[in-house]
Amino acid sequence: MKITSVQATIHRVPFSPLLTKKPHTRNIAFVRVETDQGITGFGLASLNECYALKEFINAELGPSLIGKDPMESERLWHEAFWKFNQRSLSGVVSYGMSGVDIAIWDVKGKYLNQPVWRLLGGYSATVPAYITFGLPEYNVEELVQAAKHFQSEGQDKLKMVVAIDNGRRVAEDAARVKAVREAVGDGVQLMMDANHLFDFNSAYELCRRVEPCNMTWFEEPVHSNDSLHLAALRQRTSIPIAAGQNEGHRFRHRELIVNGAVDYVQPNVCCVGGYTEAIKVAHMASAFNLKVANGGGWPHFNAQLMAAVPNGWRVEFHVPTWYTGMAIYKDPPKPVKGWVTLPERPGLGLEPNEEALKEYLLK
Repeated sequence: MKITSVQATIHRVPFSPLLTKKPHTRNIAFVRVETDQGITGFGLASLNECYALKEFINAELGPSLIGKDPMESERLWHEAFWKFNQRSLSGVVSYGMSGVDIAIWDVKGKYLNQPVWRLLGGYSATVPAYITFGLPEYNVEELVQAAKHFQSEGQDKLKMVVAIDNGRRVAEDAARVKAVREAVGDGVQLMMDANHLFDFNSAYELCRRVEPCNMTWFEEPVHSNDSLHLAALRQRTSIPIAAGQNEGHRFRHRELIVNGAVDYVQPNVCCVGGYTEAIKVAHMASAFNLKVANGGGWPHFNAQLMAAVPNGWRVEFHVPTWYTGMAIYKDPPKPVKGWVTLPERPGLGLEPNEEALKEYLLK
């Protein structure tokens, strides 16, 4: 089997989060890898620089793969890495490689008539799922309303964003966390995510204020995922630390692990280099007795990794990326009472909604 075409297109997908008055949008680079066997694999990458992603895939990465065997995914990834990213940088190259690698694994699964999660390891088709519901634009009352909405559906693992106003109002962040905890009670696992926006002292102050709230983790609390600051914070708080969702390769995850910076490692297959690289991060984490958990959304791709390995702890149904996936695929898996079950369909088991992709296409 040979690759005959690699093509990325950009789409601006609208979605409507709970309680919002106007639709939001998310830009994606949708990737198709076609073969001479008539099998097409689909992947996805998303970055602010989506036009750069498209150009890199269509003009550089894609042409380098024409005529090669998609079943040799390890060799293709290795060659692309040394051709385009030998200095191990994150950004457009690693995200572009992610989208193409996901599509290649979709091809492999369809060719072998097996789901990707089984080819990667096949630990369990059903994995824990959590909902990232707490958007920064919500006020306290809306946060509580959104949390209780998902709790009423049986979702028992919820995450909210903190570091409002770029981390300058710690007391207000703490009040928002406490309000949600009081509203949902102790039966819900509650997580918070700062998206790198706190300096060390502010992150520590928030930890000190909300430690009584029994937080499951504090995700990416400090600027730049500084591994030394994360490690220092981890030593000073009882709240577990999670990080890594936007890191572009295993070497940055290694830095977080060996510096004792995290309790939960968060490779995202849409960012880290696809499944070929993400599975290495998962096994490396296992060697340090650490769990991997999805951060950064895109559950319909990351669930495959979580289902593959015994230390795959949970997949994130982040409202913006979750709803984007619901728009561009036909009936993808959904979280049910804190769990998601992956289909036995070959490859990713996802059928693109071609009408939606055409409607949302950006020229």
